[in-house]
Amino acid sequence: MIERWSRGEADRNMPEEILVDLAESIRRHPWWRARAILTLDLLRDLGLRPPARVLDVGCGWGVTLEALERRGYHAAGMDVSRRTLEVLDQPGRRLIEADLTGPIRCPEPGHDAVLALDVIEHLDDDRAAVARLAELVRPGGLAIASVPALPELSGEFDAIQGHRRRYTPDSLRAAFAGSGLVLERVFWWGRWLVPALRRQRSRSRMRPGDSPAQVYRRYLELPPWPIPAIARLAFALENPRALRGRLRTGTSLFAVARRVDEPAQALAS
Repeated sequence: MIERWSRGEADRNMPEEILVDLAESIRRHPWWRARAILTLDLLRDLGLRPPARVLDVGCGWGVTLEALERRGYHAAGMDVSRRTLEVLDQPGRRLIEADLTGPIRCPEPGHDAVLALDVIEHLDDDRAAVARLAELVRPGGLAIASVPALPELSGEFDAIQGHRRRYTPDSLRAAFAGSGLVLERVFWWGRWLVPALRRQRSRSRMRPGDSPAQVYRRYLELPPWPIPAIARLAFALENPRALRGRLRTGTSLFAVARRVDEPAQALAS
């Protein structure tokens, strides 16, 4: 079932064909699987256990949404792309069409946690988006955001998927200022990938006449076995250190924030 809380243009944030055409490739990719595992472990460490209500904002290909469902959370997925949600739609799953760049009239506010994993970097006004996340969280509830890190890594891969920016810890903290969400921690993830992304910046994968999905698919291509298995092992070894705040760099940053007692003011349209 797909509800509609608001409407927007998916292509303004990320080419919709990437979301629709590459769903199966993404679901098999070790990076997205590792991020879902890290998120589940983070929720556990924060004391938020099933059947807590978790809203996955910008659920995209549904990797984290499906992981939440398997763990037993009362999960819902939200995305601006109706076509993406139609791919994910199945009996018993709650899906919501809504645009984080404008006012959202949520009929049932008060989620225990709201996730925005690699979402706000796609939006022109990340501070307004974070303030809207606050409106979806119950007082005392959690908001968890992840973003691509290290501005010096920006390149074709970021441009093809609609990234407006990559973050530093300070710029991520700034996105939460005045949102009604109080930051509790910011931590790095993906340290072992930094050298690979530095090398990747020097190689273009775009060819004449390519669509965004074709270029993005090339970036997702993995070397043959055993490299995918090594990648899964590297993430498995690094995730606990990331959660303990032991990393000093990475390709991603995570922020954990809590909504204060007074709800964030609704943003004017």
